[in-house]
Parts: sequence; C-alpha cells; structure tokens
Amino acid sequence: MTSSPLSLRQVRVEDGFWKGEMELVRTTMIPYQWEALNDNVADAAPSFCMHNFRAAARLQKRRSVGEADGLKRGLPFAFETVPERGQAPEADRFYGFVFQDSDLYKWLEAVAYQLMQHPDEKLQATAQEAADLVCAAQEADGYLDTFYILRGREGAFSNLRDCHEMYCLGHLTEAAVAWYLATGRRELMDAAGRFADCVAEHIGPEEGKKHGYPGHEIAEMALIRLYEATGEERYLRQARYFILERGKKPNYFALERNRALREEGKIEIPEEELIKDFAYHQAHMPVLSQREAVGHAVRAMYLYSGMADLARLDGDDKLLEACETLWQSTTQEKMYVTGGVGATHIGEAFSRPFDLPNDAAYAETCASVGLVFFARRMLQMQAKGEYADVMERALLNGVLSGMALDGKSFFYVNPLSVEPEACRTDKRLEHVKPVRQKWFSCACCPPNVARLLSSLPQYAVTQGEDTVFVHLYLGMEIETELGGNKLKLHVSDGWLRGETVIEVETDGETAGTIAVRLPGWSKESRATADGHEAKVKDGYAYFTGTWKNGDRIVVSTPMAPVVLQADSRVREDAGKVCVQYGPFVLCLEEKDNGDSLHMLRIDAADPAFEVTWENIGALRLPRVTANGFRRCEKRQKSLYSAYEAPVEERVRLTFVPYFAWGNRAEGEMSVWVRA
Repeated sequence: MTSSPLSLRQVRVEDGFWKGEMELVRTTMIPYQWEALNDNVADAAPSFCMHNFRAAARLQKRRSVGEADGLKRGLPFAFETVPERGQAPEADRFYGFVFQDSDLYKWLEAVAYQLMQHPDEKLQATAQEAADLVCAAQEADGYLDTFYILRGREGAFSNLRDCHEMYCLGHLTEAAVAWYLATGRRELMDAAGRFADCVAEHIGPEEGKKHGYPGHEIAEMALIRLYEATGEERYLRQARYFILERGKKPNYFALERNRALREEGKIEIPEEELIKDFAYHQAHMPVLSQREAVGHAVRAMYLYSGMADLARLDGDDKLLEACETLWQSTTQEKMYVTGGVGATHIGEAFSRPFDLPNDAAYAETCASVGLVFFARRMLQMQAKGEYADVMERALLNGVLSGMALDGKSFFYVNPLSVEPEACRTDKRLEHVKPVRQKWFSCACCPPNVARLLSSLPQYAVTQGEDTVFVHLYLGMEIETELGGNKLKLHVSDGWLRGETVIEVETDGETAGTIAVRLPGWSKESRATADGHEAKVKDGYAYFTGTWKNGDRIVVSTPMAPVVLQADSRVREDAGKVCVQYGPFVLCLEEKDNGDSLHMLRIDAADPAFEVTWENIGALRLPRVTANGFRRCEKRQKSLYSAYEAPVEERVRLTFVPYFAWGNRAEGEMSVWVRA
C-alpha cells in the first residue's frame, strides 16, 4: 500500500520538543541565513549567493535594452573564486562555488514551508523579492545558472559531471513547487519548468542530444515532484531517463572526460580505467545493478530517494529491489549509530563496509538529511518500522547535531569523538571542528536543515487510500478525510514520557484504518485502541474499523537507557559500548566528566542508570548517569614499559544527547566508551 505526505496545512505541530526546534528555524535560523546569503554576518565566510543573482539580473536587464553584456569571458575554470584580500567584489563577476545558487533555493523552500504553517507578510515579501530576482536572472531560453550566465554560456552543459547545473535545477524546482503550494504564485514554478525544458532540449535519449545525467543528483527527485505538482508527463520522463541512463555503457562521464582530453591535445583514457572513479557519482554501473552504497554520500542519498520515487510511481519491482538492497547496504553496513552516513572526508564518501571511524568521521549533515528523504520514500511504498526507526535516528541525532541550540552556528561534519587539540593540529582531522561554525563558503548544510525541519510534519504522517500512518511521535493535530468523512487526530506530546495518546474527533462515524508505529528502540512498545483490535505487521499496529468521536489510541513506548554494542566487524568500536535513551544517542562531554575521556569506562554489567532532566539552551533534555571507572593516569619514564594492571577509581559517568554536544563549552566528546 502506497501513501503520500499530508499538506503542511493539515498538520499543526504542538510538541514541546519539536515545536521549539521548528520555531528556532522560523524565528532565528531563517533570518540569520538570509543575512548570511547577503554577506552580512560578521566574521563568517562570505556567500556571494545574492551577489551572483543580482549580477545576473542586471545582465539580463542590460540585454533587454540592447546594451553589451560586458562579460569577462575566458576566465579560468575554478570551483571557487573570491575577491583579493581587501578588495570589494566586482559587480558583474561570479563568486563562490559553482553550486552557490542552490543555497538561496533551499532557503526559499524552508520559507515556503514555514509560511504554510505561520503566515508572515514581512517574511513572505522578502522571499518574494528573492523569488522575483531569480526569475529576473533567467535567460530567454530558460537557462538559469548564474555560474555560466556570468561567465558565458559557451560552457553550459559541457561538464555534466562537475558543474552542478542540474543540481541547481533540482533545488530550484524543490523551492518552486513549495513556493507555489505556499503562495499560489506560479512564476517561480514556471521558471523551474522552463529551465527543465531547456535541459531537456540539450540532454536526453534523442539523436543530437547529450546522453548524460547529473553529476550531483537531486534533479531526479525534484523533477518527479514537479510532475506530481503539474501533471506534466515530460518531467517524469526526464527524471526516469536520468535515473535509468545512469552508468550505462558507453559511460557518458568517460565520453565527456575523453572529449576534454582531445580538446587539450592529450591522449584518451580507456573507459574501463576511468569508470572506477565514477563510483563517486554512483555512475560506475546502471542503478539496477548497484548493490553497495558507494561514493559521495549526499549524492547517493538524493539518487536513492529519486529511485524510490520512481519505483513507487512506475510500480517497478526491479527498481524497488535495487532500493531495498542499497538501503540495507547503507543502514546495516555503513551507518553510524547517530544516523550519520559517509565515513571518510576523502570525497565526502562512503568507505568500505563496517569502516566507521569515530574521530575522523565525516557524516555530513546533508547526508543525514538525505537519509531522512530516502527513508520517508521507502515508507511511502512499504510501511516498515525499520525505515521509520532510521528516519527518527537520523533526525534526532545526525540532523539536529548540525545546528546549535541557538540556531546561529552549524556543523558540516559530525564526528563521534572529538579532542579539540587534535582537531587543530592534526591535518588528518582538519575537517573536524570542535565548535560549530557561523557559516561556510560551501553552505549546503544549514539551509538543508532548515528546509527539512520546516517540513517535519510530512515525515511524521502519510496517508494511503484508506489508511492514515503515524510514523513519528510528536504532539500535533492532524486534519484529513478518511472513508469520505472529515477526521481530526489529536496526538499528545507524551513521547518523551513514554506514552502517546491519539484522540479521534469526527462527525458521525468514520470507517478506515489508523496505523501507528511501534518504535524499535522500545522493546516493550505496544498500542491499544478503544473498541479496536490491533493487527501488528512490520513494526506497525493497524486498527481497522469504524471510528467515532472520542475514540482513543494509546501508544506505550517505555524509555530506559540501553547499552548498545556495534557489530564485531566495526573495528573502531571493539571493546566499546554506547548508551541510548529512547531515540536519543547519548555522549560523554568533558564539561561533565573531565578531560581524557579515553581513560573512562562504563560498568556495563551494573550501570545503575539514573535519568534526570535539565535545560541545555532552551530545551529540556535527558541527563543519564551511570556507574563507571576512570583509569588513573600513569606517566612512565619511557614510552613503553612492562605491563602492569591499571589502577582505577569508581566514578559516575554523565551522558547527554549527542545532538546537543558542544553547546555549553568547547571540550572533548565521545559517543563510544570502553566497556
């Protein structure tokens, strides 16, 4: 049974925890990011994003009155150009990464989701000006990428592997559909459609076109969303082509690379020698043949999300099987306990199975966001608890960790162990930051967090033909129709206390099914309903029958600290454990436990857990203490000496939610602790 997310206007979040996070995005993060996009945040890396759009819009205006464009063609290709120190940026020159446009699109998408839930005339006016600026920058033929608009169109579509034109198309399209749903205005969606049509004029299966596909995926899932919003089949066809053409022989990226070598007067490289490098782009073989999650982790998550969308719409069992295989590879071999994916900074990529280093972890925030996208799409095809469990794990740990509790600083990388001095002095760890950063020159993560959290209800609830699915527990009111009658569900915010009550409000009697998830982290979870018997399948309790006003479903999810161990093939975690409380992965911080966290071990046989609650920032969060030991430090006269049994002292260890680490002070942090 397939299902679809409800409109954000159908769900009102009232949860004490999640509403606070969503309000932080609305009231702090979105305004802050607007200032960052406009280069107005002191001591933060400049974005140049709005600079580029304004420059492109001025260029189109000059052209419209017959003036020379004044472009500086022939500039050397670079992924990032910045003004010389002390110099102001040139008014009509592109600055930043080739994908810089996408930062604004993600911001617009987040704003659109917020406006659906919290109308705000001032914010809408600001965002409308930005949307109008995007439209003003568009070329007459629909092309819309400021990198090539400002550097000359001669290079457009010449480097599909690296230049991110279709990545920008994807984020534009996601923003445009959201903006249309929020405001009813079509201009931005029409601009996205014209850009998609421009792409289709140049790229596709027909003779004379480039038989290529995006180097950085997201256009696939975005074009499917545009199809679902407009009903225009051509967008679905283009998404299908991008997905199914990927990795076929002759490999397009190999052809593209050898064409460039010929133009440079260099010797071509055989396709078989080149193709191994295209695993980075998930283009080393056709998607139906892929069995292992490889390459750049964010790109992979976006591709797999598009594949899942297409499998659902086409009813393609082979594509669904490929998605399931890649899901298992991702979550059972290559996912951190925090829901982070992408273990190595080399290529921001997956490593080999079970290679999950803690201090050198990459686990990009965007990759966890992408894992949430993938999980929800798998849930839309099959309501399985494993998908929702991973979705919740990634949300509460891998995603939220990317944003400070004040909404004004961010992690790009999410390690599971940090020693600040090592981060500052060890080049192997230079990607790891012990404190969140105000902004990034490559700022994909902050607006990605904003757009996901702003649309959170669409991950909490979906609906099929005769079934409402509750996947995530957050206090909310749901308004929908079931069996032809209006139905309201009032969901309490008791999940942190171990019990959620869902109360039914309906006129007369309503026939249908309400399915609620039984979280995998609570082995004692169960659900009961007034006058309805539960049928449990794949981690969901299904209640089918006739519903009347006042009926209740009670979902019991007792929360207690649990000691977890990793698969023995994860060498980094041999002899170690971590602690989880409900859906929260916990960590040790220096602020609570002193330095040299590597000298601590937990008494896993008799932890004697105690749970209290304390405020960290504006959130009230669990604080778990446990029996443990601290090894007494022994500094030797020589680097190595004969073994002596260590001397330990008993201590109480203090664990706090991983996502909140680094908000109180800089210091050491560790998720895994010796057992």
